[in-house]
Amino acid sequence: MTVVANPGGTVTLPDQSTITAVPAWCDVTVTLTHPGAGDHVQVKVSLPGDTTKWSGRLQALGGSAYQAGNLNGGDTVTAVKNGYVATVTDAGVSQNPADTTWAIKNDGSLNEGLLTDFASRSLHDMTVVAKNVTKTFYGKAATYSYWNGCSTGGRQGYLEAQKYPDDYDGILANAPAVNWDRFAVATIWPAVVFNELDVAPSACEIGAFNTAVVKACDTLDGVKDGIIDDPQDCTWDPRKLVGTTVVCEGKTLTISKAEAEAVRKIWQGPVTRSGKQLWYGPSKGADIASYLANPAQPFIVADLWVKNFVTRNPALDTKNLTYGDFTKLFASSRKQFNSVIGTDDADLRAFRNSGGKLLTWQGQNDQLVPTQGTVDYRKRVERMMGGNTEVNDFYRLFLLPGVDHCAGGTGPQAVDPLGALVTWVEKGRTPATLATATTNADGKAVTRNACPFPQMARYTGHGDTASAASYRCMR
Repeated sequence: MTVVANPGGTVTLPDQSTITAVPAWCDVTVTLTHPGAGDHVQVKVSLPGDTTKWSGRLQALGGSAYQAGNLNGGDTVTAVKNGYVATVTDAGVSQNPADTTWAIKNDGSLNEGLLTDFASRSLHDMTVVAKNVTKTFYGKAATYSYWNGCSTGGRQGYLEAQKYPDDYDGILANAPAVNWDRFAVATIWPAVVFNELDVAPSACEIGAFNTAVVKACDTLDGVKDGIIDDPQDCTWDPRKLVGTTVVCEGKTLTISKAEAEAVRKIWQGPVTRSGKQLWYGPSKGADIASYLANPAQPFIVADLWVKNFVTRNPALDTKNLTYGDFTKLFASSRKQFNSVIGTDDADLRAFRNSGGKLLTWQGQNDQLVPTQGTVDYRKRVERMMGGNTEVNDFYRLFLLPGVDHCAGGTGPQAVDPLGALVTWVEKGRTPATLATATTNADGKAVTRNACPFPQMARYTGHGDTASAASYRCMR
């Protein structure tokens, strides 16, 4: 165990950004090992040094991609500034989100110990350590404990609710990469489609499809704002763009049948050769340029998952997979890893019974984790636990139109969702809506209240379309 005292004030982070007015705090780092795993897992607990600066709350922070948590990130400092004890773990794996070299042992076999740490074990260990350190440091336990994460961090939050229901009073788990054994292969589907159809559309050409689909479906909600509120209502077919021209880097290009078919298949999501749906694709309107097969690699999480986990073949070229290859990889990933990292257990009764609250938001334009995968999980919970009304009592999902993965996009962004969760947990005020806001292209402030699934915010037909007051939650 190591202990480091930090003076606070203005804190400069490794990326040279700064956080001001941070109180002095202590970092306590504990290293854990597990018999037979050959691991060294670090857990860092950051504690406000002055007890008057501590709110009595603990906040655990999640990771991204293949980073279980950032030991030196700004999120921990921000949490301390806001009066929390903050905790994070590296799960014994690399701090580089794109490094999965730890997955394969020298003999070519899967490193099951580290995968277990990354998938689940280190999360509960971190929680136990953080609570014990907090109690020892202050002489009293934290009054409330919260999870806060997005993407991988979102998956980690759902894992906690599913497997360790007593760890946290409130879990904020956004754009959760649940259904990992399916999602992490499904997002390589665009590369497979490009390979099979022998096309390599540029980002500019892909952008033409996005522009066209937004134009076609923007006003389905009664408001023209450059956003598709509910992509599931949009039936526009990309093949309508065949033969049209687009200017890219000074060159006039004609959209081909193969390019349009590729986009259609990507939006449809992965299927078998016989047409059986395997998983979901990105929503219409999401930026799928990151899936370009040439010269870029496919989505890095999927690329590394297939190479270093499913096949244990780092030399595999995932840009040259066929539909048949994909189907086999998808099945192999499910068989090998569903029980390890699937994070798809719909039975949240123990979490509900513990009094826990789960709040999730996800962008409708999430280009990395298919939004409908999260909706699929939510519907499974409803079937397991009695329906939408019963589940909404402890688990609320908000879908944010026009918002990308974890942040960004043209739509209004979530405003203080952690605060909404804290109010729900500590004061019993269920979030009827989730505040969102942005500034549009004209510099005008736009506010909207996101509605709990399956409701959507619909324009009342009168009032300022940029004001949340002009919308109501409807199914």
